Amino acid sequence: MAGIFKAYDIRGIYPEQLNEEIAEKIGRAFIEFTGAKKVVVGHDMRPDSVPIFAAIAKGMTEQGADVVNLGMCSTPMSYFANGTLAADGSIIITASHNPAGWNGFKLCMANAVPISGATGIMDIEHIVEQESWSKCDKTGTITDYDIAPEYAEFLQSHIKVDRKLKVVIDYANSMGSFESAGIEKYFEVIPMYKELDGTFPNHEANPLKLDTLDAIRAKVKEVGADFGAAFDGDADRCGFIDDKGEIIPMDLFTALIAQDILTDGPATILYDLRSSRSVKECIEANGGTAIMSRVGHAFIKAQMREHDAVFAGELSGHYYFKENYTAESQGLAFVKFANLICKSGKTSSELVAPLRKYAFSGEINSKVADPENVLAELQEKYADGKQFELDGLSVEYKSWWFNVRSSNTEPLLRLIVEADEQSQMESKRDEILAIIRG
Repeated sequence: MAGIFKAYDIRGIYPEQLNEEIAEKIGRAFIEFTGAKKVVVGHDMRPDSVPIFAAIAKGMTEQGADVVNLGMCSTPMSYFANGTLAADGSIIITASHNPAGWNGFKLCMANAVPISGATGIMDIEHIVEQESWSKCDKTGTITDYDIAPEYAEFLQSHIKVDRKLKVVIDYANSMGSFESAGIEKYFEVIPMYKELDGTFPNHEANPLKLDTLDAIRAKVKEVGADFGAAFDGDADRCGFIDDKGEIIPMDLFTALIAQDILTDGPATILYDLRSSRSVKECIEANGGTAIMSRVGHAFIKAQMREHDAVFAGELSGHYYFKENYTAESQGLAFVKFANLICKSGKTSSELVAPLRKYAFSGEINSKVADPENVLAELQEKYADGKQFELDGLSVEYKSWWFNVRSSNTEPLLRLIVEADEQSQMESKRDEILAIIRG
């Protein structure tokens, strides 16, 4: 069991680290911790997700909870079901973008409020280790429920396209085909790797690995598509490609969705602190209130609720919507991008072009033995800049800025630098990396 309880979810290799015996205990511990009476549970297409479902459902029902079995579904669909069915909690069985052999759980309270390491995963781990659940005399029930028609209706209610756009979708043999099922009839879809296969025979289901996007980039150009969309394993992330076959940076995509949302009037929108300055500028230019957020879905969702934000975007390709219980909906991101293309009369590349105005390093990882010392050294070196510590250390100057933060999951420091000019970005990037790696 060592190491499977993470900062944001439970994840491990099947069956060595995560198996039916452990899943049943996690089911019991989840009910013991949350007190939930009704839990919605869905799963992805991995071959061991079905036996893991049976085991975790057994644990929950033996602790007296009723389980609503969603069957196979995307992670955003499970969040939607959690809120729509007024459940006390939800679990989606998935290892997200991890390769074959992995599996895991993403856990939520009522209204799709995530349970993170800080808000319950470590408590659940302790209950599992101690087997310290209370005795229960009542056994709960398992009922099946198909959330797909309601989720499709939800997505369709947001569609405002005036023509059938041609779109290439890379499903990565994963759950994207479930996420987009209800909206595909409104588009001319050119599918890639749609057959469900938890061994991922074509490429990893991870659009953050840019080489996984090579095939869809080529296909978009080949067929003359309006845009492309590449889902990750459980479809709570998506990478988008413009009509020229160029990758749309995930922070800039936040600005594009914000433009569609803000045509309906002023609203509060959150942007990940690693985002280009052009994201904040775009939100404000379109009448929105832009608020910087720290990294990580649990923090972002809490901050959205605190500020009554309607939307938030993260550099990792997670897009969060108030309408989906302040959780991800890549189907909704897809729809709103299509809406913007139709409303604006511009191509996707024309929409992105004005946002590509700064030199951006992307996230650079460095293994560091003593992150605290390095951060203190950077704080001292760049004391003349505007500093803040929302997540790691951010320092802003007139023509450039940087953020350095520790990874939640690995012994790494992650650096991002942005500047007005490419030469300045490169020189500052190298200067800071020399300190980090010194």
